[in-house]
Amino acid sequence: MTRSIIITGASAGIGKATALTFLANGWTVGLVARRAEPLDDLAVNHEHAIALPVDVTDAGAVDAAFESFASQAGRIDAIFNNAGRGSPPQTIDEIDTDVWKAVVDVNLTGMFNCARAAFGHMRHQDPQGGRIINNGSISAVMPRPGSVPYTVTKHGVSGLTKTISLDGRLYNIACGQIDIGNALTEMTAAMAGGVPQANWDMKPEPTMDVQHVADAVLHMASLPLESNVQSMTIMATKMPYIGRG
Repeated sequence: MTRSIIITGASAGIGKATALTFLANGWTVGLVARRAEPLDDLAVNHEHAIALPVDVTDAGAVDAAFESFASQAGRIDAIFNNAGRGSPPQTIDEIDTDVWKAVVDVNLTGMFNCARAAFGHMRHQDPQGGRIINNGSISAVMPRPGSVPYTVTKHGVSGLTKTISLDGRLYNIACGQIDIGNALTEMTAAMAGGVPQANWDMKPEPTMDVQHVADAVLHMASLPLESNVQSMTIMATKMPYIGRG
């Protein structure tokens, strides 16, 4: 049987690159994002792509989308829990509480909703088990200046990953996390023009080809369930992370 994976945030950036990589390697891929049109554009030329337009912050809609995918694909072997968002760089006193809530809703509650739905299917399907890969961030370990909502949620993702990894042992469910730094996509193109540094100076930063991220996620997902990449950091070699302040 063809292996299957759901990828959230699949309409652009890391999610889209990863979806195309899995499709090229023969997987059945569930494409999750809010807007239907880019998902349909991506799926139209790929026999094993299934468009699942859904807002990850809506738990009921997530449950329905995962049920639809499982019924079409036969099972859920893996999920790349990738959907996320950021906010403009501001100190905590400048951040509107609505912005805080919006970032938490997507980055943490949305990731919980998708992991919850995937875990339930993996627990009850036959054969039992599967793999959940959460997209953390370099910010899950070390913050950028002015990034309170994003950094706090990404630290939360690390806790989610570790807890699911522990609870999943009962049901042959593996859970790991990939922390990504400076993958070049349309969302990170501004890095070439300068981003805030630890002292708030604006400087351009090195980036890396997003394909390296997609290949890393494919490697994690392709392992037998007896093995797990618990945590992986993949980053532009010369980005200011090691010792960045």
